[in-house]
Amino acid sequence: MTINLHDFESGKKYDGDYDADLKALQHRLARIEVAHIVHRRRSMVVLEGWDAAGKGGIIRRMVADWDPRYFEVWPISAPSQEEKDRHFLWRFWQKLPASQDINIFDRSWYGRVLVERVECFCEEHEWKRAYDEINEFEAQQIDSGTNIVKLFVHVTQKEQDERLAQRLDTPWKRWKTEPEDYRNRARRDDYLSAMHDMFRQTDTRWAPWHVIDGNNKKAARIAALTFVADRLEAAVPMEMPDADPEVVKLAKKAFGYKG
Repeated sequence: MTINLHDFESGKKYDGDYDADLKALQHRLARIEVAHIVHRRRSMVVLEGWDAAGKGGIIRRMVADWDPRYFEVWPISAPSQEEKDRHFLWRFWQKLPASQDINIFDRSWYGRVLVERVECFCEEHEWKRAYDEINEFEAQQIDSGTNIVKLFVHVTQKEQDERLAQRLDTPWKRWKTEPEDYRNRARRDDYLSAMHDMFRQTDTRWAPWHVIDGNNKKAARIAALTFVADRLEAAVPMEMPDADPEVVKLAKKAFGYKG
């Protein structure tokens, strides 16, 4: 069934205890990261969505309690000339997680079938070919043991406009908005068409899309972190091994450990 973004526009407020629930989710995510470290698993979390949809806020809260040595956030912008000279997936191969790591992509390889398609930064035959290339790329990651979680954060035009205005009104947020935001905004219908095709072609059984209604920030953050936690937790054993006998022996000798 094709994903319809209009099904994710209610903007319903979060009716729980946001602070308590967020703290509980961050604690859960911290344990999931430890499980990745201990069991040497690797995962990728991919976030796509509109400008000002709240991707950055979701990411900041996702990683709040994570050990920074074992995760990486990759903010994806326009490719460099070196990257343009190669296949579009080349730069993403350089950013894949190693064992024990969780890598987060703030935008991703889907730029080929979204912004690059809409703004004519690539030829039509290139973005049409990219659907199969992306599906094969993701299948390769799954087959090699990398878990993939894909989120799309959706907001209405009205909500996006309010957030863009808020950024302009707030001196400490103005750096987050640029002319490109308005160029993209002017072609919303074209982007909606590209998104429809993207979901139809790349919502696969091995790497499905999950859409987040981003029109209420608190509800979106809880929904996104819950989904990420569910998917990451399902991909890694959550049981912790016994303490290393050699370390226990050293602790007994050092300070009389009796655990």
